[in-house]
Amino acid sequence: MNIDKNIILERKDKKSILIDTFYSEEKINQPIVIFCHGYKGFKDWGAWNLMAEHIADAGFCFVKFNFSHNGGTMDNPIDFPDLEAFGHNNYTKELDDLDAIINWPQSHFKTNPNINISDINLIGHSRGGGITIIKASEDQRIKKLITLASVSDFGSRSSTSGDLKDWKENGVKYVLNGRTKQQMPHYYQFYEDFKANENRLHIESAVKRLKIPHLIIHGSNDTSVNISEAKALQKWNPNSEFKIIKDADHVFNTKHPWNENKLSSELNHTVDAVISFLK
Repeated sequence: MNIDKNIILERKDKKSILIDTFYSEEKINQPIVIFCHGYKGFKDWGAWNLMAEHIADAGFCFVKFNFSHNGGTMDNPIDFPDLEAFGHNNYTKELDDLDAIINWPQSHFKTNPNINISDINLIGHSRGGGITIIKASEDQRIKKLITLASVSDFGSRSSTSGDLKDWKENGVKYVLNGRTKQQMPHYYQFYEDFKANENRLHIESAVKRLKIPHLIIHGSNDTSVNISEAKALQKWNPNSEFKIIKDADHVFNTKHPWNENKLSSELNHTVDAVISFLK
């Protein structure tokens, strides 16, 4: 398998993005699968590399990346050395990043017979699920959509609600990262950007507009995003497929760091469902 890590996508007047690709050099016409991490996430979190290898083994070109303002840097893509960037992130920046990532393989793999650059599919985890839903509803290039433990509403999340008066006066509010113990900033621009783009960022409307196959996967023991959010997504798009992973938490019973060389059984079931849906 060809694994290419930390490819730097440089952009004019915008922050660079780090990309990983996984694909077979034996197979031709492999469809592209682009994975979007969630809030306080990154492309190398936990078992995501193993997941990428499994999906690539099944005959896909798997692409994952760090959102440009996720808090990682080009030199250190893991965890959050750049909290200033993290504080300046917002949903429309993530949509813009994803657009750049959809464009990228179309030129990068243009002459590569192993890759089918016109077959592009999205997978989003958690907040990344919401981002992929919106993007898939707007972009004709997307063939299939898979959401893992996805949120169903940006407006009700703590990042867009809470004490707005204090937030506006201070210009910033902090969220503790339980694992790294960092106080992670959210500048008030996050809320302003959300309000300015509220119609575009309305996940329910986006789900209802989807005309492509959509697989919704959620763990029965998810305490971060309640399974009721997955049920809402399915209600809004009755043509979607819905799979509950029994006893799985928000990250399908994996953690960071993930030092095992195999997936948790819950993430394994998830990956199997993803592969059969894509095929």
